[in-house]
Amino acid sequence: MLAQQRQAAILDRVRAAGGVRVSELASEYGVSDMTIRRDLESLADRGLLAKVHGGATTVSPGSAHEPGFAAKSVRQRAEKAAMAMRAAALVSPGDAIALSAGTTTAGLAQRLVDVPSLTVVTNSIPVADIFYRAGRPDQTVVLTGGTRTPSDALVGPVAVAAIGTLHLDMLFLGVHGMSERAGYTTPNLMEADVNRALVEAAERLVVLADHTKWGTVGISSIVALERADVLITDDGLDESARTLLSETVPDLVVVSAQ
Repeated sequence: MLAQQRQAAILDRVRAAGGVRVSELASEYGVSDMTIRRDLESLADRGLLAKVHGGATTVSPGSAHEPGFAAKSVRQRAEKAAMAMRAAALVSPGDAIALSAGTTTAGLAQRLVDVPSLTVVTNSIPVADIFYRAGRPDQTVVLTGGTRTPSDALVGPVAVAAIGTLHLDMLFLGVHGMSERAGYTTPNLMEADVNRALVEAAERLVVLADHTKWGTVGISSIVALERADVLITDDGLDESARTLLSETVPDLVVVSAQ
């Protein structure tokens, strides 16, 4: 296959799935990772896709654009892993916690499957599936009902109603973006309603947001920055943002992705 043909096929894959991984493409097309990276760089230079760590995604056009779960899963993987490890240390056996939808919280779920007597409430299909596959009998996992979004979240009045009767120790909230003006945001209006319901149900709010979320604003605000009890981010966050957040959030935790 010629490079031009391969790049056209890759672009079709990105547009259909929302994101691709270098390793998967290299295996599929029988070429090296370096060849695929050059293909992605060529496509990115023409503005046809966005290169991310380990792969590529579609170009996000605006505040209402919602990437799919697969697209987001290839972004900032090292940062998300470090954040998940730090967040997992906040959880104790017997806790009742909530995990919002998102790839960062899915990474956290993978680190919590062995915590005994844990009760987990989530509106995320992938998060619920992670606990289900682990099959620990002393854990209780509650998956809200609702309408499925591109990011595999369950939203809408059914989800909000299910959450409204609960009282939880802690919520781990993944967000699409955060800014001084808009606070923590999402590109999905109904998901914002569900996330606000989760915030109200939890005693403590822990937000997980890597450095690329700073300055990104989704169409709907969830809560203000200061509403978080803990904000876990990574050391890619610039100094001015760190200063502002340290003065706004009670506990700002900056982890290293190395």
